[in-house]
Amino acid sequence: MSFLDKLVAAVTPLESDEERQAARTHATNLAKPGDWLSHVLEHHRRIDACFELSLNAASKAERQAALRDLSMVLTAHANAEEAVLYPAMANNHEKAHAGQSFEEHAMTRIQLGILETIDPMSQEWRDKLEHIRGAVVHHVYVEEGERFPELREAIAPAEDERLTTRFVEEFERYMGTDAFDAPRRMTAQINDSNRAPSGNQTAADL
Repeated sequence: MSFLDKLVAAVTPLESDEERQAARTHATNLAKPGDWLSHVLEHHRRIDACFELSLNAASKAERQAALRDLSMVLTAHANAEEAVLYPAMANNHEKAHAGQSFEEHAMTRIQLGILETIDPMSQEWRDKLEHIRGAVVHHVYVEEGERFPELREAIAPAEDERLTTRFVEEFERYMGTDAFDAPRRMTAQINDSNRAPSGNQTAADL
């Protein structure tokens, strides 16, 4: 296991499913329809679904397609957070949290790049994807339970509106103008199948 693998494994979340759900519920209660926080939460749900689809894909082609979709939404989401929300955190006396968030994104991107070089049908591929998911789930938990609620409380309404506009702009710059419809479609399909997608379904089908 490489040094970066150990780093990813080390931050695999210690929090329980109940704690993660409580953090998401707290953030959801603070979100307003169509604001930056509601978009963040939608992205997080889509990322969860992409990980499930990747891990449940049965064939090499399906795993590669699911991984491409996962990488795309993670990149678009990270770009929007880094361009808009993390600077806002730093500007509101949360420089340490902002810096740590940047580092966590960088580590995830490195690991996803390495994953592309591994045989998708190998146990090594699955183990690394599980490590990446563990790190991302923990990152999401901290954002939803602490970092973004603190940001929401710190900023004025006018700044809140500006962040929403800029966050949407940055995400759409990478994903396109219909990007915010896709997470709802994906979440609905996952819910319809009781969050247990079949082995012959890939993220590209959604």
